[in-house]
Amino acid sequence: MAPIKMDPYLNVDAGTMNPMEHGEVFVLDDGTECDQDLGHYERFLGESLNKTNISTQGSIYLSVIQKERNLEYGGAFVDINHITLEILERIEAAGKDRRADIVVVEIGGTSGEYQNVLFLEANRLLKIKRPADVIHVHVTYLPIPASIGEMKSKPAQMSVRDLNAVGIQPDIILARAERPLDKFRIEKLARSTGLEPEDIISAPDVANVYEVPLNFEKGNLTERILKKLKLKRKKKDLKDWRVFIDRCRTAKTPVKIGIVGKYFATGDFVLSDSYISVIEAVKHASFALGLKPEIAWIDANKFVESKNLEELKNYQGIIVPGGFGSRDIEGKIATIKFCRENKIPYLGLCYGMQLACVEYARNVLGLKGAHTTEIDSQTKYPVIHIMPDQEKKLLKKDYGGTMRLGAWEAVLQARTLTRKLYGRFGKLTAGRISERHRHRYEFNNKFLEKFLKADLKVSGVSPDGKLVEIIELENHPFFIGTQFHPELKSKPLTPHPLFLGFIKAAVEIGTRQQATGNRQQIKDNR
Repeated sequence: MAPIKMDPYLNVDAGTMNPMEHGEVFVLDDGTECDQDLGHYERFLGESLNKTNISTQGSIYLSVIQKERNLEYGGAFVDINHITLEILERIEAAGKDRRADIVVVEIGGTSGEYQNVLFLEANRLLKIKRPADVIHVHVTYLPIPASIGEMKSKPAQMSVRDLNAVGIQPDIILARAERPLDKFRIEKLARSTGLEPEDIISAPDVANVYEVPLNFEKGNLTERILKKLKLKRKKKDLKDWRVFIDRCRTAKTPVKIGIVGKYFATGDFVLSDSYISVIEAVKHASFALGLKPEIAWIDANKFVESKNLEELKNYQGIIVPGGFGSRDIEGKIATIKFCRENKIPYLGLCYGMQLACVEYARNVLGLKGAHTTEIDSQTKYPVIHIMPDQEKKLLKKDYGGTMRLGAWEAVLQARTLTRKLYGRFGKLTAGRISERHRHRYEFNNKFLEKFLKADLKVSGVSPDGKLVEIIELENHPFFIGTQFHPELKSKPLTPHPLFLGFIKAAVEIGTRQQATGNRQQIKDNR
């Protein structure tokens, strides 16, 4: 099976988009910066995807224009038909790349949006061209207004009508709602859309998104799809997935994790989608260890004032994830210092690793004013600086798709916690790993000797030894920073080794703290 996401926005990719605007930017092994939905695809499929699995409307227009400029259309008049043909070519390419029996095409947005017209037109043409090989599955919503308390099917009926207006008749409807659809609603929706009741699949809210496949299996979605495509099921084995779901449901012991970042506040609400892969990686590791994750999203700005730092003791582990820019940076650095000094398990991801180096240089090595040149280009101690090739790109304002992106190998140093974790929980081949990157700045090797003389280890480097990839702190329960993004490779059935080690350390710290608290309580009672 090959998935492909068709996104209606005119950005060429998601790389230049603010996480507050569109959520997390997900990165694939081949360096493609894409919609966070591809992260969900990988987590559910347990596979790695590539550039053929994502197409934005911007990239499609750009491709057609480039072909026209290169005379690839032989001087022909280029119009909207060339856009739809480009879409069809990409759908076919996604299938060929994975040698897939089925290509699942997700069209972003909602029916009736003018941004989606060309995607819908391409799918209409595909259905005409290969009627026996194409089915349309429409995801719609049935609200339950609180003031009424009755599930309303009219919005779903109207969305199907919008599709009919552009020449598409759904073959199956996935009916999203707070609760399962009753027989009355299913029959009513079937009558109004011209479908069989069996083709109306209830998709109620679930406590855990990973339960969705089991719900669809219960609703016979797979059987309906295969029957319409005249295909036979190759196997029916969700045993490992059911075991995972059972772990999620039965996990009782809490582990409290704080994620300190800046992409959270959006008006009066919290946008957790900015770090969705980090959140999911925490869940994967916690459930694998039989723990129930309790995740708090904390705005780094509150820790600029030191009096608020004591709040961090309420958590068993702290993560500072990736990010860019100067906003709230001192709050992150203060967080890292507090975790280092108070032995709170810490995991720094990309920017979180770079700022850990800044904090260590300032407060342990005595390099006052040490910083990253991303924030302070005139700092006397640039412990983090821009990669030489990246500096040239920024001078040219060449921002899109130009960072160090995608999967790169790293060599793990012997006798380090990092190597121990990868050896126990992950894939370690001849001491090497492969992880996904997304950054322009790196550790400045001019300061490497000073760091190595202290208790901060470099536990992972690039194969040529020139780039620091992983740092860790000795004499600390867990203090690791990675230049890469391990969260991008974590999956439900294969949690990432570093997250497993982090959560394990966090729960052990929590257990010791609880035991200490109990002993103190007994002492006080005496």
